[in-house]
Amino acid sequence: MRHFGLLIALAALALLPTAHAHEVPSDVTVRMLVRPDGERVVLLVRAPLEAMQDIVFPTFGPGYLDVPSAAPQLRAAAQVWLLDNLEIYEGDRRLPLSIVAVRASIPSDRSFADWDTALAHFAAEPLPAGLDLPWQQALLDVRLEAPIESEGSLFSLRARTERLGRRVVNAVRFFGASGVERVFQLEGDAGVVRLDPRWHQSMLRFLVQGFEHILDGADHLLFLLCLVVPFRRQLRALVWIVSAFTAGHSVTLIASVYGAAPLALWFPPLVETLIALSILYMCVENVVWEKPRTRWPIAFGFGLVHGFGFSFALQNTLQFAGAHVLTSLLSFNVGIELGQLLVLAVLVPALNLLFRYAPERAAGIVLAVLVGHTASHWLADRFAVLKAFLSWWPWGN
Repeated sequence: MRHFGLLIALAALALLPTAHAHEVPSDVTVRMLVRPDGERVVLLVRAPLEAMQDIVFPTFGPGYLDVPSAAPQLRAAAQVWLLDNLEIYEGDRRLPLSIVAVRASIPSDRSFADWDTALAHFAAEPLPAGLDLPWQQALLDVRLEAPIESEGSLFSLRARTERLGRRVVNAVRFFGASGVERVFQLEGDAGVVRLDPRWHQSMLRFLVQGFEHILDGADHLLFLLCLVVPFRRQLRALVWIVSAFTAGHSVTLIASVYGAAPLALWFPPLVETLIALSILYMCVENVVWEKPRTRWPIAFGFGLVHGFGFSFALQNTLQFAGAHVLTSLLSFNVGIELGQLLVLAVLVPALNLLFRYAPERAAGIVLAVLVGHTASHWLADRFAVLKAFLSWWPWGN
């Protein structure tokens, strides 16, 4: 009897109406169009309905969205998942966004391709009742507005939409009052993004980025270490070496940003492999020669390689430069130099202290061997990645 009762309970559960479970989507794209208009700023947002977790939308048939009955749920989704997670600023003042309009759209709708069509889309007729639209394929379109003091103000945006999916990309287009248009691809929570930055804002942002990048780059720091070890007490030679390295990476950094670098998929792993090779070469040279005489040309040559490596850090961040690409690029380079100077200010006294208590030649060899061991592992790993991109070569397999 116990088993019979259990079977009846299971059958009753199977006959109950099924509520669609909301699984976290893998990839979510949220489209945003921002424009100051008179005494207000308008933010048009489009997101997939399946990303609105914990909200059950009314359906009919095999899971089609019941559009006429879904209005309360659509507005709740817009409030909880969009309005509560979007921040827009005029200067440093956060603006009070409010929901003006909400509607559902079909996945093939292309109105968000342009500002005028997207704005007109909210005034169009809603989707008809009885439309065979699976709720997981529907799009949620929201119009948000906030009062502003001036169209010419500095506007910033923060989109905290990372909980909508495992990987969330915010595709943002800003239409400024002066006719300027900016496009951003923001992954996850990118913090507060200035939609049309002034030159000093771009300069500061990229100065800090360059400074942090050189300090976070273990391979660049190890190369700098091997580069200066034999010349730590020869200020004139050290200045020439560091200047040559700086000139080399500055040339390729600027050139790559302006399109002089190959766009092929094999190029980044090739550069990373050559960077590891440059460290290994410097280690070997430090073991073989106690006082190399031709180091500044080597520093310049390898600087050209490292410059391409620095440029990879700018690929996804130059979108924040606005109209000040050259200013941002030069600021990034200055940040790198400031980071290098800081490293040298700490490194040279530390090396002098080390070699005071150890035989100089022996300690230099041991240091080169230790760094070379790390570089050889990097070289092997990066060369394996490079071969995967060049599998059509005879040695690719």
